[in-house]
Amino acid sequence: MKTILDLETYPLDQPESPEYSALVARCRDELAQNGMFNLVGFMKTDAIQQTLDYALPKFETEAFRHERAHNIYFKKTIPDVADNSALYNEFSTSNLTLCGDQVEPTAVTKLYEWQPFVNFLATVMERPALYPMDDPLARLNVMAYFEGQGLNWHFDRSEFTTTLLLQAPETGSTFQFRTDLRSADDPNYEGVEKLVLGQDPLVQSLDASAGTLNVFRGVNTPHCVTPAHGPRPRVVTVLTYYENPGARFSDEEKLGFYGRTE
Repeated sequence: MKTILDLETYPLDQPESPEYSALVARCRDELAQNGMFNLVGFMKTDAIQQTLDYALPKFETEAFRHERAHNIYFKKTIPDVADNSALYNEFSTSNLTLCGDQVEPTAVTKLYEWQPFVNFLATVMERPALYPMDDPLARLNVMAYFEGQGLNWHFDRSEFTTTLLLQAPETGSTFQFRTDLRSADDPNYEGVEKLVLGQDPLVQSLDASAGTLNVFRGVNTPHCVTPAHGPRPRVVTVLTYYENPGARFSDEEKLGFYGRTE
């Protein structure tokens, strides 16, 4: 993995070292304060380029074009919310998606399956263990956002989201988020409505560089990625792990996200 990852800066292969302990402590602190942590330059340039060389042509011939109009909850009915609420306002999300089975001979697949990386994520998140999915489609995705495509405001279903940026566009594709807008005990509909209407002054923005690993607590922190602009697409890998082994998406979910079940 030393040819793929910067293991000198991020010694994931040395879990007994003081440098590893310091990295874990830093990531935990950043998660607590900001709801995310970033490892800049985590994947090396050559590994990124090899992955792009393999994946970019596939976006033209094999990718599933995901287009969806949705509200911030991805729900048609929101409990205890009036039908005319701004919480039902719909946004547009659009991207091209390659599934895990379409990018197997790449560095991102090697990263996904590398046990020290999985152990590191579990340690930072203070989980007994994390497991790769058994689903060849959903386990990891490589997504591209071409001119005008973006990911609009939403909450994540899972507590944590792990992404690796492979390529930034010329302009746009800014990651925007509002930390801890709701909680398990308080949906804070009033606050979420202000966000939907563009009236929340606490929204933050982040522009990442290629090779940056981002781990984000998105279940209570709404977030979006603004539209990309220019001929170079934003390309990002999403790595999905679960606390229990054997996780798979349903056929309905796979049809919705990938246009196929096998």
